[in-house]
Amino acid sequence: MNESYHSRYMLVIMKNLNLLTVLYIAVIMAYGLSGYIQENTAVDFLTKIYQIPIVAWKIPVLVICLYGSCLLLLYIQNLSNFGLFLKVCLELGICFCLSYVIGFSYSGVVLLILADVMRYFPKSKWKIPFAVFIILFYLLLDYNLLSVHFKITPIDSYLEYYQNNIRSILLGIKNVLSSLNMLIFLVYIILLVRIQLSEKKRILELNKKLNDANEELKQANIRLEEYAEESAQTIKVMERNRLAREIHDTLGHALTGIITGIEACTTLMDVAPEATKEQLKAIAEVARQGVTDVRRSVKALRPDALEKLDLEKALTQMVYEMQCATSAEILYQCTTSLNGFNEDEENIIYRIVQESITNSIRHGKAKQIQIKIEREYNILKIHIEDNGAGCQNIQKGFGLHHMEERLNLLGGNLKCKGEKGFIVETQIPIRWGTEEKNND
Repeated sequence: MNESYHSRYMLVIMKNLNLLTVLYIAVIMAYGLSGYIQENTAVDFLTKIYQIPIVAWKIPVLVICLYGSCLLLLYIQNLSNFGLFLKVCLELGICFCLSYVIGFSYSGVVLLILADVMRYFPKSKWKIPFAVFIILFYLLLDYNLLSVHFKITPIDSYLEYYQNNIRSILLGIKNVLSSLNMLIFLVYIILLVRIQLSEKKRILELNKKLNDANEELKQANIRLEEYAEESAQTIKVMERNRLAREIHDTLGHALTGIITGIEACTTLMDVAPEATKEQLKAIAEVARQGVTDVRRSVKALRPDALEKLDLEKALTQMVYEMQCATSAEILYQCTTSLNGFNEDEENIIYRIVQESITNSIRHGKAKQIQIKIEREYNILKIHIEDNGAGCQNIQKGFGLHHMEERLNLLGGNLKCKGEKGFIVETQIPIRWGTEEKNND
């Protein structure tokens, strides 16, 4: 059992003990008064007292009524300061009447009122003044300071009816009950103080935890702001790199086609003027398309071909235009459907093919380029191979580097070989899994 339960249990004991004590005193007085009357010694009894006593049977009845009224008031809680003051005054008034009835021979009920104030009004600013006032009232009753101003019949007058040995026992029982009530009250106060100290300690610990949590939250906010700032810078860098890749891919592809086409025109100009005109028309179309793509790249948009066509048709058109603008033979083969990809995936696939063709023609001087796109389970594979000069010691330039960056964003990978011609192999995870979205 915890201390709170113990304190409530002690309070219940105090209530019952006080009821037993006042009833005990009331019975002693009533029995003694009845004995005087029955033995015809009432005249001697009246000469020893200052007033006519209450009828014998009324003494325990009044005690029970007054003590019951006091208990009813003790059960009233959750009052305002004025309500608390009025309640305490009523309780003390009833306690005074009860003590008056039993000849101011017992004042322990006042301690019960004090215990109630200390237990149920711990946060009231009037608790201490009320407690001091109740203690002063208790001292007035306990030391019979009020009996001087009020005519009462002391309990000793009633005890004279009993024999000396019985009188001593009765008086001893009364003192024991009174002392026991005081002892229980002290134990109750000790428990109550421990509860309040424990509650105060718990509140201090909760405040400490709250302060620690606030400090952690403050630090987390600082870290979040720093992270947001770093993320913003990272996004800016990524966006700048993306735009750089877009412009590099688009402009490099277009310029490579134009340069190669012009070189072919130089060769054909004298021997085939009509073919040269057709070649120049194709070059002009590549140039116009390149300008359009550059403008769109600057505006952070997709390639113009992907804006107008689906991925498969855009790749076919790009291969056809590049083949018309240059003297290279481009063999394009796609054995799977390219539908179902997101825009970022389509952009990366398109740029990989575009960059590879551009590198093969510009750097490898390739005359034949083979492009193969296939699917193996949920992996899209792109294989691009040319018959150009190749490269024994591959140094990834801007194009290959950013091609690899694009693939890393999708969890893909890039492999390059340059022993015989140049080979580019890529693998891209298909995010729509193993759904049947191909033409196999």
